[in-house]
Amino acid sequence: MSLFKTVRTNIVQSIRAFRMPELVGEAARLGHHFLYANCSVAKTKAEVLESISTSFFFPKQLGKNYDGLYDCLTNVLHKAGPQPGFVIVLEGLPATQKFDKEARETLLDVFREAAEFWGERRIHFRVFYSFS
Repeated sequence: MSLFKTVRTNIVQSIRAFRMPELVGEAARLGHHFLYANCSVAKTKAEVLESISTSFFFPKQLGKNYDGLYDCLTNVLHKAGPQPGFVIVLEGLPATQKFDKEARETLLDVFREAAEFWGERRIHFRVFYSFS
């Protein structure tokens, strides 16, 4: 039975009941890309974006702002060829003065918009996040 039986195909949600090894295994079973970024040492928007960009091997110049991140998550990956699907984990998103609730929500909105982009193309794009 699929770990994602009750999880929508294009969603951004808290990691809650899921564990990392299970998500890795399910991505492999489905043949999806597994992307992981540990943002727990980041304190600012720039550091969070750098953590994600570096972890996902995105071009540095494209991962420096939210628009660039969106472009990497959508157009850059789409132009790279057919995509089987994605399971993404953003671990330890900071809760600091320089990366507050509004900044976290804006970041998650970028991933939600990317989920919509891939959903329109019938490609699964699931994002799981946790806060530090």
